[in-house]
Amino acid sequence: MSLIESTLHPEAAAFRHVIPAGEPYLFEVKAGQTLRLLDLEGNQAVDTLFFSARNPRERYDPQRTLRKQNSVYLTTGTVLWSNLGNPLLTITADTCGRHDTLGGACAQESNTIRYALDKRYMHSCRDNFLRGALHDGRLTKRDLGANINFFMNVPVTPEGGLTFEDGLSAPGKYVELKAHMDVIVLISNCPQLNNPCNAYNPTPAEVLVWD
Repeated sequence: MSLIESTLHPEAAAFRHVIPAGEPYLFEVKAGQTLRLLDLEGNQAVDTLFFSARNPRERYDPQRTLRKQNSVYLTTGTVLWSNLGNPLLTITADTCGRHDTLGGACAQESNTIRYALDKRYMHSCRDNFLRGALHDGRLTKRDLGANINFFMNVPVTPEGGLTFEDGLSAPGKYVELKAHMDVIVLISNCPQLNNPCNAYNPTPAEVLVWD
């Protein structure tokens, strides 16, 4: 973990928006701006996708990102790389200390496999991503790749497996990222009711942007 607090003040933010529990949100961050994702009530997974605003076919690449930093967890200093080999954003501050990019987004299929057949049609991050993408018009279903689960705790076992554990976050924890290019940010404020990572209780999250 690399815990570093921000020097930015919320009252000076150029933009801020509270995402209701379980809902999607799509917006843009310009090159040079800093984005803060704020866990308002604690242990809320904020599933996030990043795309180049100039060319949305260019998007966040977890394999390249993990290989270049030689670590499976994201925290302060992590550069988020694109599938074209360009830096999208860098994490510049982090008071949580661990963010997952391996567990993926919950979907109808994973609800069925992880939990139970009758959970299949519960609301999911995959559905949220589709809603946000189709509403925007620049993104399609084929653009939805691997995402980052900010504030989510998914330890890797010595055997190489994944486990979903209680979150490490708490009310007021945040992560900040500085954009290296104009980026589209597509968020699913995770609606999952069956995962201990959010204490089975989806809560609101806030985004703030500074020039």
